Amino acid sequence: MTRLKVGLIGLGEVAQIIHLPVLEALVERFEIAALCDVSPGVLQAIGARYRVTRLYEDYLQLVREPDLDVIFVLNSNEYHTDCTLAALQHGKHVLIEKPMCMTLPEADAIIQARDEAGKHVMVGYMRRFAPAFLQAVEEVKVMDVIHYAKIRDIIGQNRLFIQQSSVVSKYDDIPPAAIADRTERRNSLLRDAIGRVPVDLTRAYGLLNGLSSHSLSAMREMLGFPQHVASAVTWKGGSFIQAVFAYDGYYATFETGTDGLRRFDGHLEVFGASKQVKVQYDTPYIRHLPTLLHIQETQGEALETREIRPTYKDPYTLELEHLHEVITGSVPLKTTPEDARQDLVLFGWIMERLKVN
Repeated sequence: MTRLKVGLIGLGEVAQIIHLPVLEALVERFEIAALCDVSPGVLQAIGARYRVTRLYEDYLQLVREPDLDVIFVLNSNEYHTDCTLAALQHGKHVLIEKPMCMTLPEADAIIQARDEAGKHVMVGYMRRFAPAFLQAVEEVKVMDVIHYAKIRDIIGQNRLFIQQSSVVSKYDDIPPAAIADRTERRNSLLRDAIGRVPVDLTRAYGLLNGLSSHSLSAMREMLGFPQHVASAVTWKGGSFIQAVFAYDGYYATFETGTDGLRRFDGHLEVFGASKQVKVQYDTPYIRHLPTLLHIQETQGEALETREIRPTYKDPYTLELEHLHEVITGSVPLKTTPEDARQDLVLFGWIMERLKVN
């Protein structure tokens, strides 16, 4: 089996809790070969933990390493595009954690650079690799009619799960100039994406790019792209959003937000004439918690209820197994930049509705 050498840019929570352990477990497929982070302390600590000696504080140095096969872009959203373009320019495949980027021009630049480089760019929508989700998609395909759909992500803040289950290395040593650059870059990209809007709307756009991109990406695969956004509202300073999407013959409601409860209610639910299909997710920060498929169906005089747990293998592992198969040439890529670009279009539709409320 071909073993791919990986360079990781960004060593925060998702890298430490998810990507690095999964890569280490998939040792026959991947080698953790180089690391990059703006925090010198984190960089040294993670390098020692995974016995990696090629350590960089500048991503441009990492992407120039000639023997790296694929770059994982796991840092702050504001830098996803620059890191991806640099990796492609140096002949590397790329995995980008969601969201791919924050603006449509960035998405178009990534697609063009990918085509010019002839490499793969995969966007990390891991929920769409869960076998329960894939089975649900097939169940929905054979429904005679859809009456209604519901997409929900109301979760406790990530720290509530991380505090009880993981140890994350953090150091207060990021250079002030780097902090200022991130703030300036974020403000600039937000203006490009949604214009000059009140603070609550900038927070809402951040929520869409973050937590909501998982749900809406999965919704698009299961139901297709909506015809339009019928309504959208936000409250609590942009930390909660509710939207209604119009489909052919039915509507889908979407609700998202974060609070202080240690629970994770992320699900997609589709209601047919005599069948109801629901995919229930749990926090990804505790690996191997199963994604469940719930089916309710009228069978003659009875209501039949089933709960299906296809596997304990976590979606991140399945996602990276897919990435390996794509790069080694055996399967087509599922979560492409073109696919991720559709999320940005949908975010824009939602924001236009929020602006008029």
